[in-house]
Amino acid sequence: MEAKLVSELPDDGSWQFEPKWDGFRALVFRAGSDVEIMSKSGKPLGRYFPDIIEALRKVDRAEFTLDGELILPIGDVLSFDALQARLHPAASRIERLSRETPAQIMLFDCLMLDGRDMIAEPLSERRVQLEAFHKAHGGSSMLLSDKTMDIRVARSWLERGGGALDGVVAKQVGEPYRPGERAMLKVKQHRSADFVVGGFRRTKDGGGVASLLLGLYDDAGLLHHVGFTSGIAAAERTEMLGKLDPLVDAPGFTGKAPGGPSRWNHGQESEWEPLRSELVVEVIYDQVTGDRFRHGTRLCRWRPDKAPCQCTMDQLIHELRPAELSTLHERQKD
Repeated sequence: MEAKLVSELPDDGSWQFEPKWDGFRALVFRAGSDVEIMSKSGKPLGRYFPDIIEALRKVDRAEFTLDGELILPIGDVLSFDALQARLHPAASRIERLSRETPAQIMLFDCLMLDGRDMIAEPLSERRVQLEAFHKAHGGSSMLLSDKTMDIRVARSWLERGGGALDGVVAKQVGEPYRPGERAMLKVKQHRSADFVVGGFRRTKDGGGVASLLLGLYDDAGLLHHVGFTSGIAAAERTEMLGKLDPLVDAPGFTGKAPGGPSRWNHGQESEWEPLRSELVVEVIYDQVTGDRFRHGTRLCRWRPDKAPCQCTMDQLIHELRPAELSTLHERQKD
């Protein structure tokens, strides 16, 4: 189940609020001796987090499926860079990192327990089962995410999240778990989204990357150009070129493609090179008009844990309208 980005938390008493932790979203599975961690895009993550696999194996339950966030604390903050460092091909390096900087799984939903499928059950009941599970089996590696029905507390999390939180998520307490749907709401501490890198422009001397061209998929599966990010550190421009050159391939964008002269290039034609749709980046933006960025964006980080197909238009900031809240309430009644 995914979340729709909104500008304000809903305030009508039917929502449970939870911190949005800054890590890798993951499902954890146990079926007898088989234990696995899967990313939201369906990629297996277990080999990169042997410390979490070990903790899951120690749980004295034959079968469970839990939803949560892989996080890695370094001091008082959660380090996304340290998480990314785990995605390494060398098993010896992963084993060393798991000892030096152990990860944690922050649990926030229970989908199946000892053969009981709870996807269709309301969040309120799933939370009861999750809390009982954590009370019996939690520890330093398996944590239970906070929750509150008090919007004042949720707003205080946004104000005082520091380096641990990425925002706040709102879930309707009477709703079932809805896989693949944006059935939750989220408010982030900054406006950011994940984008496919559909192309790039080189620096004038050709020796580096001047900007990344960003794309999002529509409902028909077409990749549309929505803007660019050029806030790349000088030291990274040449290194980044080595990452992009092997992926140069047409068409790049299958929907709306970057045009010619614009206000961003002072009326000059600016050539760009298309890329295979394999790389995902998170960028920080301010405003969107007509499915395009109104201003330039800031590169936040690469997202190797995300699949390009997850980069869709409905990620962009969305002003929740009263009619949509009514629709959510009607669906809850059903």
